[in-house]
Amino acid sequence: MTAIELKRELINKITEINDITFLKAIKTIVDLKTKKVIISLTAEQKDEIIESRNEIDLGLYTKHEQLDKEIMEWIDRQ
Repeated sequence: MTAIELKRELINKITEINDITFLKAIKTIVDLKTKKVIISLTAEQKDEIIESRNEIDLGLYTKHEQLDKEIMEWIDRQ
């Protein structure tokens, strides 16, 4: 059986299933195997990403190592 034949068989069988829990489980498995993940962002989220990138370009960020150091210093003072 070729991949195309198997896909057609699965599609046919899935269309006969009405159990929503089972269909959600199948969707979860298929989602994990698909190569392309599409994330829909709101206009506000897109604006926040643009703003964050601009801040990075201006050097307005803290490196992870520096943040770890600051956290450890804060913990030591407690």
